[in-house]
Amino acid sequence: IFIFQNQAAKDMKKLEEKEKEKKSEAYFRYMAENPTAGLTQEEEEENIDYDSDGNPIPSTTKKIIMPLPPIDHSEIDYPPFEKNFYEEHEELSSLTGTQVLELRHKLNLRVSGAAPPKPCTSFAHFNFDEQLMHQIRKSEYTQPTPIQCQGVPIALSGRDMIGIAKTGSGKTAAFIWPMLVHIMDQKELEPGEGPIAVIVCPTRELCQQIHAECKRFGKAYSLRSVAVYGGGSMWEQAKALQDGAEIVVCTPGRLIDHVKKKATSLQRVTYLVFDEADRMFDMGFEYQVRSIASHVRPDRQTLLFSATFRKKIERLARDILVDPIRVVQGDIGEANEDVTQVVEMLVSGSDKWGWLTRRLVEFTSTGSVLIFVTKKANCEELATNLTQEGYSLGLLHGDMDQSERNKVISDFKKKNLPVLVATDVAARGLDIPSIRTVVNYDVARDIDTHTHRIGRTGRAGEKGVAYTLLTNKDTSFAGDLVRNLEGANQAVSKELMDLAMQNPWFRKSRFKGGKGKKLNIGGGGLGYRERPGLGAESSDRSSTSSLLSSTSSYEGYSKPTTGAMGDRMSAMKQAFQAQYKSHFVAASSGPPKLSAKSSGSSGWTSAGSLSSVPTESANGSERSHSATLSMVGFTSAGSLSSVAPTSQTSSLQSYTPPAPPSQRESSRDRHGDDRGWDDMMQRDWSETQPATLRTKLLLYGLLL
Repeated sequence: IFIFQNQAAKDMKKLEEKEKEKKSEAYFRYMAENPTAGLTQEEEEENIDYDSDGNPIPSTTKKIIMPLPPIDHSEIDYPPFEKNFYEEHEELSSLTGTQVLELRHKLNLRVSGAAPPKPCTSFAHFNFDEQLMHQIRKSEYTQPTPIQCQGVPIALSGRDMIGIAKTGSGKTAAFIWPMLVHIMDQKELEPGEGPIAVIVCPTRELCQQIHAECKRFGKAYSLRSVAVYGGGSMWEQAKALQDGAEIVVCTPGRLIDHVKKKATSLQRVTYLVFDEADRMFDMGFEYQVRSIASHVRPDRQTLLFSATFRKKIERLARDILVDPIRVVQGDIGEANEDVTQVVEMLVSGSDKWGWLTRRLVEFTSTGSVLIFVTKKANCEELATNLTQEGYSLGLLHGDMDQSERNKVISDFKKKNLPVLVATDVAARGLDIPSIRTVVNYDVARDIDTHTHRIGRTGRAGEKGVAYTLLTNKDTSFAGDLVRNLEGANQAVSKELMDLAMQNPWFRKSRFKGGKGKKLNIGGGGLGYRERPGLGAESSDRSSTSSLLSSTSSYEGYSKPTTGAMGDRMSAMKQAFQAQYKSHFVAASSGPPKLSAKSSGSSGWTSAGSLSSVPTESANGSERSHSATLSMVGFTSAGSLSSVAPTSQTSSLQSYTPPAPPSQRESSRDRHGDDRGWDDMMQRDWSETQPATLRTKLLLYGLLL
């Protein structure tokens, strides 16, 4: 019986194992057929992916964000609303046009557009009420920044605007303060209605940052703000939207999802802001941004703000604006001058670790340190190595959960973590005043990203230092970095310049003065060089190869210059003149009769033949030479006449040919034949000169 019981127990155990194996196989087969089984709705909703460098990009494999469908606004009865709340202060009204231009120049502002308002210089000029001013003073604002001086009155006047300013310039407050005034003039929201103001930004970090600013200043009027971004709970966001919120700060994809699911509506929106619009276009959200703008009533007020705004992006942005005013603070895409940039030249990438460990203690003693690494894998590796060295730090990249990212950013803001190692996902919109040092451990992918990286320090007028580690492989980025440093009035080391000069495009642009290709029609702009044989200079070669050469240059024309007066026509005249002097050999139908009583001038006859001009040399002998012609124009019959040159009337002074060689000497012509002077004069014109040369002579006469 005991043996039987043991055998039965073994059989039951085998059956249980087989059942477990069947269940596991069935489970794996089911999961393969249903990959989303067991996931919550918010886990399934993933609107933004991150590339290998940690930058958010629209997903092309998991989920494609389709733009909102077109809408016919003519079928919707929109209630009227007011958007001009600006009253010019009396101190500004007294400013003249010249004073306004001087003020903008002092603020380093460039303004274009129809009738822009005058820039303000104090908060009193904005005419804000006491509630908003209390919050502004509480936030420790003392005076408006340059972009706020010009941007706030434009936004208060209801105009569309393109605002371009460097990072840390206060552009976020420049559209939040007028937005609050705009909202308070609207009627209160009714249940089921959507927001009055929508702020669209590219990343969840920037979305959370702007949302915090909206809550801080909106507290004065008890306004509600909701942050809507990918990675957050869809249900919680939808519930907050349905409860009603005057302000919605969002990323494009998540807002489109909520609109499609009827969680909110854009019919009440009259104030639309696109922050970091160029970044959204670069991420592939152009059609989504356009669809959001098309779903908002056409008479809305639209503002676009960015630290960089390339021409292609600007053209796209102008399609959704109406008669905008463009405000540029400084140069487009320039680095912040409040940030001191230091470029460290290293031999190889392995030297970066030693440099960082030697300097990190010094950096943390002055404030928080933000270290940028390009790839997520390298970011994790660097964070692990620093942790093993005993440093307390935070890690931030695209693969982290949103709750983890929020916790890291919160601890870094509270200075619980002195060091943050991050990819470019943290480069935009991260406003942490305690950051004093930025280290570009890996160079940025482009100069715009570099500008935003170093802009995390030096915020709101504070000073900061940004270190960029370069190796010999970074020749392409070195050229952009040189221009970035020069634009911010920073010093460029010889080592950096030498590295940048290894880049062909930078070296070529540097030789052109850094201004790119520029066509200069005058003089040296064509790269004109004086060439021998074209009359630009006299040489021994020209004196021996031509019968007309002399020790001095031809006095009728000056040498081609390389200045503004040395134009192309002058160079062509010189060329034809040189050929005329070098190749012309006088001839006639027969040997000329040299006589002291011969006529002193000759020219083109009616038959078109060229006669010679006898002149008298210093020793009284008569010579015949074609170069003594002084061509002044055409006769009525169309032939070119010649006049005996005089010192008063001729533009070409008379030319005295050299004395003829003696009978013992012979002159070698360009064909290499030794002939006497009389033999050369007796040679027939048609035998020695081709028809093309005669054509050139005619052209030379026409040019004269």
